Amino acid sequence: MGTYLLTLTLTLVAAGGQPTSAIIDSEEQQYQSETFAHWWGAELVWSFDNLPSTGSVPRHRVPYSGYIYPDAAGGVEGPIRKYDQAFNNGRLLATAHEIEDTTSRKEPVLVRGPLRLRRRYEQQTPAWHGHCNGWTAAAIRHAVPRQAVVRNGVVFSPADIKGLLAEIYMYNGNEFLGGADDGPINPGLLHVVLANWLGRGSHPVAMDREVGEEVWNYPIYAYAASHSHRSPQEVQVRMNVAYAANLPEESDEPQHVQRIIYFHYVLMLDEEGQITGGHYLPDSARINMLWTPLRPVPSGSEGNELGNPHIDVAEVLSMWRDSVPEEFRRNWLNIDPTEEDLVRDRRTDPGEAAKEEAESD
Repeated sequence: MGTYLLTLTLTLVAAGGQPTSAIIDSEEQQYQSETFAHWWGAELVWSFDNLPSTGSVPRHRVPYSGYIYPDAAGGVEGPIRKYDQAFNNGRLLATAHEIEDTTSRKEPVLVRGPLRLRRRYEQQTPAWHGHCNGWTAAAIRHAVPRQAVVRNGVVFSPADIKGLLAEIYMYNGNEFLGGADDGPINPGLLHVVLANWLGRGSHPVAMDREVGEEVWNYPIYAYAASHSHRSPQEVQVRMNVAYAANLPEESDEPQHVQRIIYFHYVLMLDEEGQITGGHYLPDSARINMLWTPLRPVPSGSEGNELGNPHIDVAEVLSMWRDSVPEEFRRNWLNIDPTEEDLVRDRRTDPGEAAKEEAESD
């Protein structure tokens, strides 16, 4: 399609075992089909032969690597203190809310005593609690901030703006694209979602990589797959997926750290070649779910009920726009865009959308 396609070398690993195939629930199929039609004005393709084996976002659209702002380290307290200084007359209203939010969720954590000889559980904030979903959403919906901006005499660096973006998306609404609370996403649904949203539409999606209690979100922006038919109703697929990894700390400079996750699975097809489900092979990675962020709405309102009520979402977006040259913003296609960031009217064909994005890159 002329888009920015990464060369993802496929690892060929022999795998044994024949686990029972999982069928995608009919309600899930209907939900995903309706969701895709709502945002794209086109049908979700379930036919394996009609889905692209590779897909990516345009080069300018690759998500930036950001910081997860761990709760145990204070979350986004630094940039939020600046926000209070600029917009809340120096009263630490937003800061107090962030402190409460990042310290209120504690769990039993195993700690070791002197010489690591004694172990005990203490109520602490787990190390994995943070803003990974906020950074992931921001990196999908926004070009990386590139220059400092000034508001009411306070200078906000690119790193500050990235932090505030992560904060306004922390509890904001998302579009669920499949997965389960108690197990990995069905590989059939994984394949359909990535091939439609990213392959046909060149739109990044987010993943929760961990299956279990911990949650680690990252933005996916490219994939490449190969396949072989076991039978007319079974297709073995090897897929590498590229995503942006997080940084150990926030940075004023644009940074991108690529990671690859490898999937190996068998898809089940019906007599018409439609994907109905599948199962993972032993050497495959497994992830919990896929999702994509929606437009940020005012904190404390419907769709962002738990957001920081002392931060004006519109102000943060205004700072972001002033920090990013227009050339990086004018072709930044998102579903559910704000009026200020609308690129073009809703499409009737995701394939044409991807083509237009490539031509403008």
